[in-house]
Amino acid sequence: MKKIAVFTSGGDAPGMNACVRAVVRTALYHGIEVVGIRRGYRGMIDGDFVPMTSYSVSNIIGQGGTILKSARCDEFRDIKWRKVAYDNCVKEGIEGLVAIGGNGTFTGAELLMENFGIPTIGCPGTIDNDLYGTDYTIGFDTAVNTALDAIDKIRDTASSHDRVFFVEVMGRDAGFIAMQCGIGGGAEKILVPENPDSIDDVIATLKSGGENEKPSHIVVVAEGEEIGNAHFIAQKAKEALPNLDIRVSNLGHIQRGGSPSAIDRIIASRMGIAAVEGLLEGKNNVMSGIIDDKIVYTSFNDAINKKKALDVDLIKMVKILNS
Repeated sequence: MKKIAVFTSGGDAPGMNACVRAVVRTALYHGIEVVGIRRGYRGMIDGDFVPMTSYSVSNIIGQGGTILKSARCDEFRDIKWRKVAYDNCVKEGIEGLVAIGGNGTFTGAELLMENFGIPTIGCPGTIDNDLYGTDYTIGFDTAVNTALDAIDKIRDTASSHDRVFFVEVMGRDAGFIAMQCGIGGGAEKILVPENPDSIDDVIATLKSGGENEKPSHIVVVAEGEEIGNAHFIAQKAKEALPNLDIRVSNLGHIQRGGSPSAIDRIIASRMGIAAVEGLLEGKNNVMSGIIDDKIVYTSFNDAINKKKALDVDLIKMVKILNS
């Protein structure tokens, strides 16, 4: 293999740049030419390729976002546009791809492989931590710490004014961020899609706190919570407990930005190196991940479709610590 390309796609995640850096420098270390594809699959269709050198990835390991930029590309669902993307890769002399992203990114890579046979290895770049085949995804640790910092500050205000705050964090279909920052922030209630809850459960928790002379509470809500978003749940709680001063804070996209944590920089670098070396070993259509601190490769199909379970011990922790 003489030339590969790297791109980032889907939502940005802290640590993507560290992964790009690792891919580029590993390729160069092995004597392989490497190009970056700007704006993911959109750039692949447009032929937006840029040569990458060791110098071009200097001093990016600590930067948030992605220097290669990212974009959604609905056209890539159509095989005719995938053919355009593939033809551009062939024209550029690209023999393998490293795709950094989440479910949508890997779905696109899998289709490109099935249709045209271009070898691809993925690196799991998503703050949601919802990909099967790795203990942690790139950006998750930073997102948790960003949310935790915000919750600590919100608690100061909650305590000062005897308020109840419903804090909504990211996690479209998964409660990993909510669970981790909720436990770390001492939340009285954590609502995640994986653990069935009800409005009555929330009301009972708040009512019990009031009876125990605890007027301020933090309730962390994952955005994918099945009973509703933070505003809906807060409204129902206010109707049942009108004497409580209830507020809502949606942390939103602040969780996707910022300088990556040390953990995210290290795992992103390990996964990037593993992706390039996996291509050289003939691996294809797989995601590089880390399980029990060891590099593993998981098929795109499994990474996308198998359900990653939330640790039941964490759910038990919440019950114990809030008893």
